[in-house]
Amino acid sequence: MTVEKKPGRPAAKLLAVAALAGILAGAAGVYVMESRSGNGGGAVASAGGQCDAAKEKAASLTPFLTGQVAAMQAADQPRPLPALAFNGPDGKPLTVADFSGKTLLVNLWATWCFPCREEMPALNALQKELGSDRFEVVAINIDTGTDEKPKAFLDETGVHDLAYYRDSSMGVFNALKKEGLAFGLPVTLLMDDKGCLIGAMNGPAVWDSEDAKALIKAAVSAAPGM
Repeated sequence: MTVEKKPGRPAAKLLAVAALAGILAGAAGVYVMESRSGNGGGAVASAGGQCDAAKEKAASLTPFLTGQVAAMQAADQPRPLPALAFNGPDGKPLTVADFSGKTLLVNLWATWCFPCREEMPALNALQKELGSDRFEVVAINIDTGTDEKPKAFLDETGVHDLAYYRDSSMGVFNALKKEGLAFGLPVTLLMDDKGCLIGAMNGPAVWDSEDAKALIKAAVSAAPGM
C-alpha cells in the first residue's frame, strides 16, 4: 500500500490501531514474530546498580502513559541494553552508549511491517519538533538485503528528519527478544540519558500526538540539568 500523507499527520487507520493498542497494552496492531505477551518492563534487574537512579525517572512517567501512548509501560527495573548494536548513517557501528547524554526513543521498523510504515511520518514529525542535543528518535530499520527499499520508502513518504539507522542482520531485534522486550514489530523503547531502559512497548502509536509529546517532554525533563 502506498502511503500518501504529509509527515506528522498519521492516517486515520493508525489512529484507530494505536487506540486499540493502548486498550490492550501493546497486544494489538503488532506484526507478531513470537507468541508472547507484555513488554517485559521488569524481567531483568538493573546491572550492578548502574540504573538504580532511573527507577524514579521511570515511575515519574506513569501519569503520561495515557491516550495514544497508553501501550507504553514504565520499566519496573531499568537496566542498560549494551547488546543494541546497529549501523549509523555512515555505515559505521553504533550502540546506545554512543548517544550518552540524550534521552532516546528507539524504534525498530521494517518496510514489510504495515503499522511501522504508518507511524514513520509521525516519528519524523516528533524528531523535527522535539529533536535536540537532549533528545533523539533513533529509528532502526531491520529489513534484510540492501538499503535500496528502506531508503526509497523514506524518500517517498518525506521522512527526512530521522537519521538513517540500520541493522540488516536483525541482530538488534533478536537482542531485544532475548531481553523479553520484542515480540513483533514495531517495538519502541524509551531510554534515559544514561542509556537505561525506562519504558517499552510493542505495537504502533501516534508519535506526533500531544500525548506522545507530553511523554517525551516529561522523560527529557527528568534528566539532570533540566
